Amino acid sequence: MWYYEKKLQYPVKVSECNPRLAKYLMEQYGGADGELSAALRYLNQRYTIPDKVVGLLNDIGTEEFAHLEMIATMIYKLMKDATPEQIEEAGLAAHYANHGKALYYQNAAGAPWTATYIQAKGDPIADLYEDIAAEEKARATYQWIINMSDDPDLNDSLSYLREREVVHSMRFREAVEILKEERDKKKIF
Repeated sequence: MWYYEKKLQYPVKVSECNPRLAKYLMEQYGGADGELSAALRYLNQRYTIPDKVVGLLNDIGTEEFAHLEMIATMIYKLMKDATPEQIEEAGLAAHYANHGKALYYQNAAGAPWTATYIQAKGDPIADLYEDIAAEEKARATYQWIINMSDDPDLNDSLSYLREREVVHSMRFREAVEILKEERDKKKIF
């Protein structure tokens, strides 16, 4: 059961209109290692994962949707006051021509989101290693966006998201160890 509280998981503030940063953040909105891909990956994998760790995939998958909401809010705030000239200068003219200032699931290069971004092997340990890699790639992307940003308010929220990726990676690593131990004892999967 989900309970939705009408507030973001962590506050999102931006100092000024900045379509260039909005473009970079689209990677975390609709990219291969972004929040949508993570949420769908984990909530899909939970059906073939042992009961001992299924709750972990539920919890993290749901949290990824909260992160997606934060990224959407950042992009919206960075774009809402942008002029068409600023949008074009940021390299978002094609996006603007197709979607205006609306959010659209695409990566920073403009490629639309695709289900090929998510994996499910059906082997719990293989899937968890995929999840660890996804979290580490997302962490790296957040760091690189922070490196390109001079907005301290935005960087605060991005730092929060980066640290949540670290926590998720650690939880998935713990789950791998639990399942390896179970596999070795019972000779399963």
